[in-house]
Amino acid sequence: MYTFDPERLAKLDSLRAEGINPYPTGRTPNLSAAQAQALGELHESAEALAALGSDFRFAGRMLFKNEMGKAGFARMLDRTGRLQVYVKRDNVGEAAFAVWKRLDLGDLVEVEGGLMRTRTGELSVQATGIRLVGKCIKSLPDKWHGMEEMELRRRQRYLDLFVNDESRATFVARSRIVRYIRDFFEGRDFLEVETPMMHAIPGGATARPFVTHHNALDMEMYLRVAPELHLKRLIVGGLERVFEINRCFRNEGLDATHNPEFTTLEFYQAYATWEELADLTEELIHGLVTKLRGAEVITYQGRELSFVRPFRRAGYDELVAEASGLPIEEVRDVAKLRAFIGEGAPATLGACWERIFDEHVEAKLVNPTFVTRFPVEISPLARRNDAEPDLADRFELFAAGREIANAFNELADPVDQAERFAAQVRSKEAGNEEAMHFDADFIEALAYGMPPTAGEGIGIDRLVMLLTDAGSIRDVILFPTLRNRG
Repeated sequence: MYTFDPERLAKLDSLRAEGINPYPTGRTPNLSAAQAQALGELHESAEALAALGSDFRFAGRMLFKNEMGKAGFARMLDRTGRLQVYVKRDNVGEAAFAVWKRLDLGDLVEVEGGLMRTRTGELSVQATGIRLVGKCIKSLPDKWHGMEEMELRRRQRYLDLFVNDESRATFVARSRIVRYIRDFFEGRDFLEVETPMMHAIPGGATARPFVTHHNALDMEMYLRVAPELHLKRLIVGGLERVFEINRCFRNEGLDATHNPEFTTLEFYQAYATWEELADLTEELIHGLVTKLRGAEVITYQGRELSFVRPFRRAGYDELVAEASGLPIEEVRDVAKLRAFIGEGAPATLGACWERIFDEHVEAKLVNPTFVTRFPVEISPLARRNDAEPDLADRFELFAAGREIANAFNELADPVDQAERFAAQVRSKEAGNEEAMHFDADFIEALAYGMPPTAGEGIGIDRLVMLLTDAGSIRDVILFPTLRNRG
């Protein structure tokens, strides 16, 4: 059973006893905090503000209150920012002033009146009427600090948003980032589409899926780990340029850069190559950084990142050679790679490269870097390079020591894809829970012929982290996945 604050609950009851509805029907404000500030900039003098009249209606949450006998000040927050309100008994009347005296921090209040400046020059609404429109019966926290409070902020995001300006700014920025991405791709003749979030067969990425059950069809289904295979079906269907901003679900661990439910952008372009997608990605990321941060060089978590174009491009083999100290001509020598790795070294070339990259390279890629020349062994959906068949036509974009994007020339050969699916099935049977299933319907789609295509996925959450200087993915997701409280 939920327990309310008894002192505030008593106020709620007393207001109702006096015929005051603490949760009345709303009336649309005709003034926001931002609009008030804009008017203040245009009309600096008291006379000019007074000439605007007193028919403004402003509503927001009261976060500060200062009572001074027959008058008082409050600072209120709406969706656009903060605005001060001046309340005087002679202006609002006895009844309204009596309500004002009983208002608490957190209450939602509607104020009518005109604009004025205080003696210190602060723009304020001079109230001629005041109305309680939403009683808060929980005491607000004095402040947030430390890790325990960070956890509470994520759990009670509704409270975090109106207490912390920086948190609200982060999610406003997130919305603008997504809008920029949509406009960017629509301006380049891509079609936004929607694909299923429940799959009969999980695919499109090597990941452990969430499992659910469809009662009407009496069948096991999986929450989407990636939209890739459905988007490529659309390429087969002739749409040629598609993108989706989608929710994905992977039944994996949680850390600063991973959340089981996350958002990605995936886009596919027929007749394009990974090189063209790299150019497109560089243009997109550079545009986002300069628009949102106002510069090509930014600071992220205390480190300086340069997004000056062109971004660095380096081969996987080149980076592994640098990290291991092996000459580039010996970087395919599995025995020497295993000797460098030491105890527990994997047996294959691709797995050795991946281990060395993960442990010795990734964290050092601070400035944006396109990593190319991936081994096919760890690229089950990517097309083989014509000149070096053990490598894939693929890149990943890294920045601030983490992966931001993954792209490759898509595998269009249905026979090769079927063989790779079969290899994934063998891996799953050997105990790899993240290996893919065999998707026969996707093979059938490829059998009809898919044009040469390049595709890419970009992690929206990690991109937002980068652009808002957030240290944890949980701080850029409104309602992150958290353990139940005991």
